[in-house]
Amino acid sequence: MAGYHVGALTRAGGSLQAPGEATAPRPATHLWKGTTVPISRVADPVLSLFRIVVGLLFTLRGVASVFGVLGGHRGSGHAVEFAVWPTWWAAMIQLVGGLLVLVGLWSRVAAIVCSGSMAYAYFVVHQPEALLPAQNGGELSALFCWAFFLVAILGPGSWALDTLLRQRRQGVPATELAPVA
Repeated sequence: MAGYHVGALTRAGGSLQAPGEATAPRPATHLWKGTTVPISRVADPVLSLFRIVVGLLFTLRGVASVFGVLGGHRGSGHAVEFAVWPTWWAAMIQLVGGLLVLVGLWSRVAAIVCSGSMAYAYFVVHQPEALLPAQNGGELSALFCWAFFLVAILGPGSWALDTLLRQRRQGVPATELAPVA
């Protein structure tokens, strides 16, 4: 996996390092007994799968709230009322933003919007009830917030429409698109 930058730190070979810091070789990761796979070989597919699963789960919450299926909004069996602030708008962010993150299209922007909506949900809906997520029922909001923040920072991975479109614009032949490792 190619290195990438996170602020002043560089991600190279699976570890974060400061500029000018020497790179030490990293040991291979043992996935199961007797087999070793370099972390650089599995990092990108795992990032893509993480993005896909988080996007799918968020999309399903939006589908439930907008259409009243899969148990409906917050398990009520009903859809949220059209254009009512903030529930309908939050449900639309879940549906559209989750779908964009799921397929990896405009994924960084969509992930920031989704992360912000979950931060809003936590601090406005849950946190006034109690300080900690376990006490106020805000575990999902906090988890989604940080999961989408991670996707926004690290990017969508190689299994994303963003990656495919970027490679096509750069003229990469179809046989070389998004290598696994």
